[in-house]
Amino acid sequence: MLDLSRLRALHAVSVHGSVAGAAAALGYTPSAVSQQIAKLERETRTTLLERRGRGVALTEEAHHLADTAQRLLAIVERAETTLEERRGQPGGLLRVAAFASAARGLLPGVLAELARLHPALEVRLTEVDPHLSVDLVAQGVTDLAVAHDWDIAPLPAPEGVEQAVIGNDKCDLVVPAGHPFTARRVVRRADLGGQRWVCQPPGRVCHDWLVRTMRTAGFEPDIVHVAEENHTIVALVAAGLGIAVVPRLGTGALPPGAVAVPLEPGPVRRLYALWRTGAARRPAITAAVRTLQEHWPAVSGDALTGDGPSVRHPVGPVRQ
Repeated sequence: MLDLSRLRALHAVSVHGSVAGAAAALGYTPSAVSQQIAKLERETRTTLLERRGRGVALTEEAHHLADTAQRLLAIVERAETTLEERRGQPGGLLRVAAFASAARGLLPGVLAELARLHPALEVRLTEVDPHLSVDLVAQGVTDLAVAHDWDIAPLPAPEGVEQAVIGNDKCDLVVPAGHPFTARRVVRRADLGGQRWVCQPPGRVCHDWLVRTMRTAGFEPDIVHVAEENHTIVALVAAGLGIAVVPRLGTGALPPGAVAVPLEPGPVRRLYALWRTGAARRPAITAAVRTLQEHWPAVSGDALTGDGPSVRHPVGPVRQ
């Protein structure tokens, strides 16, 4: 009889395209995943992975087996959901995927509370690109994802995946301390001409929003520094090298030398929790989504600033 854990490993490799990616998603080491695949090859007497350059590729037989594994895992998930629902208490394994700033700024408190309230529930977090998380849920690689979208880049909604809003993550204009904008209660888009910008690379939503907005206002943005991570962007701003538009969840505690000023109208990204329809009744999903929504006000920029001071000053060093 085929071993389900080995089929899960093969399915993860088929979804992520590599042993390393599968290992990260499953919480294993790459060596452990390779061993699972090797055992499955011996069980089936079939070659499942072939070397392709520095990576691996699934054989035709492996693709067939991975499709079968996905269907079997869906059946197992339905059975586990029914059992957990009858117990009425969250339990078992809950695999969660979240993008970087949510994994850093939102999930630690959520996971700690879930561990305290539901000791029978084992939650495993994986940090993933938000563009991948929806497919990971749809394909059964992860049980729950925290993802986001923007008005210019809506979140895809594949069949069989449900979602709930966690909250809105507003963006601020982050400028160096002493910048003229720090004396203003609000900065308008028409005021942004002639500034030097620190921004994410082309193709990222923040970059696309900046270019579209500036051109609509009649300016061509002067992007002098490009960085992937929001914390890197904030550090460059704190060094006096430019200004940036950064989501509040992405800034965290601002370092000395950086000040956040409200930008109106500014971009807003919306955070969602996503799960498969077949697991919607699972108490672990319900508890996790509820806890995400309850923790959001404490970590969002609205909770820090409310309707009060318009300028958010640094309160400590940025944590990596």
